[in-house]
Amino acid sequence: MTAGKPTFNSLGRIFARGSAWFNGEIILPIRRGLHNRRLTARARQISAQFPPRADLRPVVFFRASSGIQDFSYNNAFHTLAAWGLRLQRVPVIHFACQAGMTRCVLGTVPAKPGVKPPCAGCIRHSRALLTGSQTHWFGFQPDDRLRAQLLGLSVSELEAFAYDHDNDLFPSPMPLGGLVVAGLRWRMRRHHFLDDEATRFHFREYIVSAWNVAREFASLVEHADPQAVVVFNGQFFPEATAAWVARQRGLRVITHEVGLQPFSGYFTEGEATAYPIHIPDTFQLTVEQNARLDEYLSNRFQGNFTMAGVRFWPQMKGLDEGLLQKLNQFDQVVPVFTNVVFDTSQPHANTVFPEMFSWLEIVQSLAADAPRTLFIIRAHPDEARAGKQSRESVQEWVEKSGAALMPNVLFIAPGEHLSSYELIQRAKFVMIYNSTIGLEAAILGAAVLCAGKARFTRYPTVFFPQTMEAYAQQAQAFLAAGSIEVPDEFRQNARRFLYYQLYKTSLPFNRFLETAYSPSMTRFAEFSWQDLLPDNSAAIHTILDGILDGGEFLLP
Repeated sequence: MTAGKPTFNSLGRIFARGSAWFNGEIILPIRRGLHNRRLTARARQISAQFPPRADLRPVVFFRASSGIQDFSYNNAFHTLAAWGLRLQRVPVIHFACQAGMTRCVLGTVPAKPGVKPPCAGCIRHSRALLTGSQTHWFGFQPDDRLRAQLLGLSVSELEAFAYDHDNDLFPSPMPLGGLVVAGLRWRMRRHHFLDDEATRFHFREYIVSAWNVAREFASLVEHADPQAVVVFNGQFFPEATAAWVARQRGLRVITHEVGLQPFSGYFTEGEATAYPIHIPDTFQLTVEQNARLDEYLSNRFQGNFTMAGVRFWPQMKGLDEGLLQKLNQFDQVVPVFTNVVFDTSQPHANTVFPEMFSWLEIVQSLAADAPRTLFIIRAHPDEARAGKQSRESVQEWVEKSGAALMPNVLFIAPGEHLSSYELIQRAKFVMIYNSTIGLEAAILGAAVLCAGKARFTRYPTVFFPQTMEAYAQQAQAFLAAGSIEVPDEFRQNARRFLYYQLYKTSLPFNRFLETAYSPSMTRFAEFSWQDLLPDNSAAIHTILDGILDGGEFLLP
């Protein structure tokens, strides 16, 4: 008997037990194997159709960080986009990792630096997915000179590290430290790194791995001369490195992320995690479009929505009697909505404040000077998501900063399913960093004071002071005001922006996908290769127009 694993006398008792070990070590590999075989069959169907045209420049696809052994939503969007191009006889080259990184973002175990990525399972999954496709597999080639320069560097020195290399395919020096930092923050689940050996180890391994990606990718694009490069996300270091190399050579780079609708993806020639949207000045919602948006908001305000397959609010509770009594003890209420500090939106958000906790320090200072105002600090529900728990949380900050002891500060933990919208309805004004709840609050007519650059702040939707000092002054003015006048255009622009997010930029792939064994994973539904032709799929039509003809990746 293997130590720590149960033994049973019958198969029925095994299933009845339903242990985590059984599911993780037996059922999950079986599911992965079955799914890989289905992927192989699908990929062969695509490769059997039309050969690529020799007169067209290829498109390079790279998605090392969208999944390892399982089929994520971004993995699916990436694959379907590539298949759509291939069915138009556009040459597609996949840049694929074959143990080409000593550590990768999804294969890192933060507390166990010695644990290596599950390369064998990852390669099996990639081979199944890329069956019949033109693939450039890259392995790992060490650089002893680079490793020697990294030894002994602190975390802050590693973050600022630039490599003065001798590769003539792209400029020198290369900002390797800056390219890996966003992915490392996401993996370590914190913004402020600990300067310990585990963090330094992962930092060094990410840097040497990024350098290997850079050399291999530069060699590929030099030889292939692609018309465009498509990468997942653009924030995690493998794709960020490839995007940097491509842009240095003047190539178009398209990034993608999950869209706001279920089973939808978002593609852009900008930074997908910044979600750049251009809305024409002439665009105004029709009666039908307003009704469609109102129906969506009705479900949203009840917590009935998902993002990348995850439902953050299994249930949404109203304000209980105890909280109502607390609210009545103060003259006014200010809800404070935070973000996940390591989220890939945060590098774009940190323009006024260096990071979210610096903003919370301002909030605490405002609370100290306004004892008759109740500040309700609400942690983002994703801080406590299983497998993604923050290691630098708002709850930890509230306790360490002393905010928890302030009589006019109330903290709501991420696992509490309290209705944010009922708080907004009772608010004097709403404070956000860059959360989407700010856009919804603007739609509800609330005054929203925004501290971080958000996807919607390029349009007049919220109050967004451009310096820390101006932010504090605006907050103080709001606290002292008898009432706050919100421009009418804020609400209208917020509705226009949300409509664009939902029905113009979120490309629907629901025809091709269905929920898998995990909420954040998907699998292919039943469909034929003809369904991927542009006349039969609005999403594929939009992607082809964006990649091949420079379109805006907007649904018609």
